[in-house]
Formats: sequence, structure tokens, C-alpha cells
Amino acid sequence: MQKLRSKLILFRIRTKLKDWWDWSWAHFVAGLMALIRYLPAKAGIGFFAWFARTVGPLLPRHQIALDNLRQAYPEKDPEWIRKTALEMWENMGRLFAEYVFLDKIFDFDPNAKKPGLVEVDGIDIFVRLRDEKKPHIFFTAHTGNFELLPICAATFDLNVTALFRPPNNPYIAKRVLKARRTAMGHLVPSKAGAAWALAGKLAEGEDVGMLVDQKFRRGIKGTFFGRPVRTNPLLIKLARQYDCDVYPARSIRLPGGRYRLELYERMDLPKDKDGNIDEVAAAQKLNDTVETWVREYPGQWMWFHKRWDD
Repeated sequence: MQKLRSKLILFRIRTKLKDWWDWSWAHFVAGLMALIRYLPAKAGIGFFAWFARTVGPLLPRHQIALDNLRQAYPEKDPEWIRKTALEMWENMGRLFAEYVFLDKIFDFDPNAKKPGLVEVDGIDIFVRLRDEKKPHIFFTAHTGNFELLPICAATFDLNVTALFRPPNNPYIAKRVLKARRTAMGHLVPSKAGAAWALAGKLAEGEDVGMLVDQKFRRGIKGTFFGRPVRTNPLLIKLARQYDCDVYPARSIRLPGGRYRLELYERMDLPKDKDGNIDEVAAAQKLNDTVETWVREYPGQWMWFHKRWDD
């Protein structure tokens, strides 16, 4: 009994310490975000790009990124691996700072004669989908600034409810959710009930969007860069249940602090012999699409997360 009590006390202490650390780190992050609001957007984003590039390699996640890059690109030399990892950290720093400046950096105007910071490929597709008056499913990956995609859709009067995975730190998650709501409309955290929430939106004829390059322990088995992964079947199940067209979209960082958002034509998901969507083949097609994007701009993807099966 005494041993059990000791374990319980230690568990409570660890829980309190973790909560204290999460609270402290969240307030530190909030302080940084408040400070950069006083900087010009370009300066603030540039500072955090430098900061992340400097501090990132000191974090444990950096070793995960290096290992993932080495396994994904066995033909590349160590210097290429190192530079790509640094580019990834720089991208993460920019993404962090861009939360503060989303309203300033998104300057796309479909009727503008001169391009701004944001350019869009697939304008005709956006317009066509707006006029179809039926639900659609959009998917993307953690490349470039993927946060700009729902904002872009709203420019064309497409109200997209986006599924997102909140940070593990509950205090940061609360702040991030609040910041994203102001600029991006409806959001659904990826937890219990998320599937029902998205299904409800589709049933009402609205559009939904989701990231498909996250690990899902109970997902469909497949490969990504030749290594085993599990993919969340939610997109596939929703597309089958509501007979929705599926559209790939991605964000690309361009030189000079600019962005290109690309919306592609409808993806035809593989069917089985009975004419139903083949879940395994469809999940692999999603993975292959994201892999193609990542191979084109490897430094713009999050290599530090544990996408692959152990």
C-alpha cells in the first residue's frame, strides 16, 4: 500500500510539473508573439526564421529530422541533409511568426492587376467550385504556409471548415485556436467527435479541408518515401459516404517572402471491383501526392514529426 501511495504522489508531482512547464512555455510563446506585433511583418518573420534556424538544431527534434531525411534520401550526402534540415527550421520559424501577420501577408486580390505577396494557381477551379453549390473535400500537407489555403478559399466565398491537430501543450493550443479562428473561419480540433462535426458540414452542403500527412496509429497501412506509414481514413470515408469530389491544394514559399497557393483539379480516388472507393489504394494515392510535393520542396516540410511507423 505504501508503495502504491508513493507512486501516486510521484505521478501527481510529475503532472503538476508538466502543467507548470506547459503554462510557463505557453506564456513565453505568447510574450514573443506579442512583441513581434510591434515589428514590421517582414522584420518579424525574418527574425523568427533566423531564431528557429539557430535554435532548432539544438533541440531533440532535430535528430528526428536528420534521421528521417537520411532514410528518405539515402542517396544524398550529409551536407545536403544538414542544409535541408536547417531550411526546414527556417520554414517553421516563418510559420510561427506568420500567425501574427496573416492579415498583412495575405494580400491576394482576384481582380488586382499587379501580383502581391500571394499568387494563386487554380483561380478558375475556385470559381467553378463556388458556383457548384455542393460539398467538396480539400486536402493539403504541412508544406509552406498551409494556413493560407482556407483564407484563400474564403476569398472566393468558399467557407471551408478545416480539421487541425492542436499542439500538445493545452495552453498553446487554446491560444493558437483563438488566433486561427479570427482569420480562418471554422476549425475542428482532431479529437473525439471531429468526424461527426465534419460529416455534419458536408451534410449541410458545406466544404471541409484536412491535412493528410499526420501519423494515425489506427490508420490504413501504406508507404511514404518507401517506409511504412498509417494514414487517417477519415477523408476517404467522408468522400465515399457523401459522394464528394476531392481536391488537392498546397502552399509553396517563393523567394522574397512571397507565396504561391495551388489548387489542382479533382482527384479520382481508386475504386474496387464493385465500384466503391478502395481505401488502401486511395490512402496510398494521398501519400504519393504528398511525397511528390515534398520531393519538389523538401525544406518546406516538417521532417521532425514522427510520420512513419516505428
